[in-house]
Amino acid sequence: MKKRLLQYLACPSCDGGAISLNGITEQDGIEIISGELKCVECGRAYPIVRGIPRFANLEEVDQDKQATAESFGWSWQQFSQDDMTYDEQFLAWIAPVRPEFFAGKVVLEGGCGKGRHTQRIARWGARDVVAVDLGAAVEVAFAATRGLENAHIIQADIYRLPLGRMFDYAFSVGVLHHLPNPREGFKSLISRVKPGGYVSAWIYGAENNEWIVRVVNPLRRGFTSKISRRLLFHLSKIPTAILYGATKLIYRPLNSSERTAPITRHLFYGDYLNSIAGFNWREQHLIVFDPLVAPTAFYIPREEFEEWWHDVNATEVVIGWHNKNSWRGFGRLPE
Repeated sequence: MKKRLLQYLACPSCDGGAISLNGITEQDGIEIISGELKCVECGRAYPIVRGIPRFANLEEVDQDKQATAESFGWSWQQFSQDDMTYDEQFLAWIAPVRPEFFAGKVVLEGGCGKGRHTQRIARWGARDVVAVDLGAAVEVAFAATRGLENAHIIQADIYRLPLGRMFDYAFSVGVLHHLPNPREGFKSLISRVKPGGYVSAWIYGAENNEWIVRVVNPLRRGFTSKISRRLLFHLSKIPTAILYGATKLIYRPLNSSERTAPITRHLFYGDYLNSIAGFNWREQHLIVFDPLVAPTAFYIPREEFEEWWHDVNATEVVIGWHNKNSWRGFGRLPE
């Protein structure tokens, strides 16, 4: 944790009390590795452990949130790699936002996983980016951003964010649909954005995902999310091999030619499989493993997603397809 993070913190226990640094027991350069934070209003103390302020304890949150956090925390520790494709992938999820948009902004990331997006935003010129996650993924995210002066990792519940309403932009990619109540998670994230600030969200779409809802979802709920994660890690290599073979031997070769590229649009899941055809084995394995390990997953229709933005009176809203199987949204809060 860097000391400059203090300006953004607010106590989640008393709904906004100022947070002070109560003591440091270990420091490494700009990073406070261990110590304690304390609310000046209610006196509640929060530990800093391994460089990360801990505003949530998995043993104290609801069982469904705990299970999801533990599953993805484990997942991100296994798939901790970085990849040259992440820039393009991230920008596709948050379009129309571009790297220059972040210059000088204070940014909130709701659900940071292994910190790959946090790292990029910090390097794209954000004044500060504060990234929140509930599970053990924060350990990987901290390692990825350690020493970056403008990157901060917090362990916290997205429904009880330990932050003031001080952010110019907030975003959540691939997280809200795994919450027990996605819409309320979206509202909680937005509640920390300044009037006139901006928001992006990317979620699984209900449209064109009927086969997942009917086949994969029951399998996930009844089997894959309940078995050992280590066992699932290895079992998921079987569908990964099928996916990898299809993208490398069929979709990518066809899409590389102007003459045959239109054919891929009519193949199963054409837009999506074309988009991941260049990914290596490990990235495709992550794509397969991710929806199988999650205890909770919602596939949200566009009409419902539009209501989220209407609920918060957002303006300049842009909602669009991402690979014709998910929705991305961008909007501005009223002044």
